[in-house]
Amino acid sequence: MRYGGLVFSIAVFVLLSLPGYRPAVAQPAQEWAAVVPLRGEIDEGLAIFVQRAVRDAQQQGATVLVLEVETFGGRVDAATRIRDVLLDTSVPTIAYVKNRAWSAGALITLANRRIVMHPSATIGAAEPIPATEKTIAALKAEFAATAQMTGRNTAIAQAMVDKTLGYPGLAEKGQILSLTAEQAKAHGFTDGIAVSRAEALRVMGLDGLKEVEYAPGLSEIAAGKLAQPWVRGLLLSLIFFAFLLEIKTAGLGIGALIGTGAAMLFFGGQMVSGLLGWEIPGLFLLGVLLIAIELAIPGGALAGTTGVVAIFASLFLAMGANAFAALSLLVAIAAAGLVFAVFARYLPTSKLWAKLVLTTAETTDKGYVPAEDYQQYLGKTGTALTLLRPAGTAEIGGQRLDVVSEGIYIQPGTEIMVIKVEGNRVVVRIKEA
Repeated sequence: MRYGGLVFSIAVFVLLSLPGYRPAVAQPAQEWAAVVPLRGEIDEGLAIFVQRAVRDAQQQGATVLVLEVETFGGRVDAATRIRDVLLDTSVPTIAYVKNRAWSAGALITLANRRIVMHPSATIGAAEPIPATEKTIAALKAEFAATAQMTGRNTAIAQAMVDKTLGYPGLAEKGQILSLTAEQAKAHGFTDGIAVSRAEALRVMGLDGLKEVEYAPGLSEIAAGKLAQPWVRGLLLSLIFFAFLLEIKTAGLGIGALIGTGAAMLFFGGQMVSGLLGWEIPGLFLLGVLLIAIELAIPGGALAGTTGVVAIFASLFLAMGANAFAALSLLVAIAAAGLVFAVFARYLPTSKLWAKLVLTTAETTDKGYVPAEDYQQYLGKTGTALTLLRPAGTAEIGGQRLDVVSEGIYIQPGTEIMVIKVEGNRVVVRIKEA
């Protein structure tokens, strides 16, 4: 089972490390258009895909880069990353708005040097959610700066974000601004109207170019899904649940398998997205290592405590190190505890547990007798010779015995009493004064 966890972890790592699809481009001597589709929700995976495609198009000497936009919007942080790479590239860029470029999609569209829209397309409606004063101010500045960089009306761009502004003839104050293709053309927000991508190139005087379309790779699609807040929350819960399960199953390896896979997905998705470096996952691995050392070599719980702190710190930092991150951790712990409570209630009676655990007991009623009768120690007192965590060694009645506490740690030298004997299992607790 433990090797299964290792194999699964390696498989996840390989999946997240796969490069995206790179098409066979035209020969450098031939002029060609790199087509990058921007469809669906804008997320981290899409940002990685566009960054790769733009970089590749520039390296391969594309004549022009056409961004085909069809989106209702998405994550602003992902959109700003796409916006930055579009403004920085040396390849001329054209956005072809096929149906709509709303919200974060409007910001990306504005970052292109030329814009062509389908007759039925719209652009705008970029009020952020939540629409706080801070988020509106930040996004409004991004729209204004982008419009200024590409030579478009900054007042219209800002009115797409802040409904308190309005714009004469387009939106009253209190209404979010959104433009049709004809309105965009009339106010200089688009350079042309075309019913297809090929016609858009003709409108821009680039007809006859060979079109090479890029497509997102498996790792980019996976990274986008794993960056979703609810997915990260679910993976957090799985990590905590796996920890509890591993304790419950006494090192059987099921919890280790689940926890390893969840941690790989949690950190791997964000590393591929560029949200994390190696430092935070490294802190998590350090925490796991310290806990393993504490279990193997008892040291007064210092290494174990430090390990737990390191793990929680890494998860907190990975979630953003803010109030939302703290709330996410609390919710994940509560959810994991609830699921584990239900799981622990029904696990011992399940068919799965019966297949995993040997249930045959060598009891006296079946004719088995222990090598030594430990019943003679029941009720006797003694002294813990080693740290009981909960297992350890104690001296009872002048004999050195392997004992186990009721689940708590008992320090060496503590007086103890035998409270239960089950075969060769001697259970002790701290002697009451």
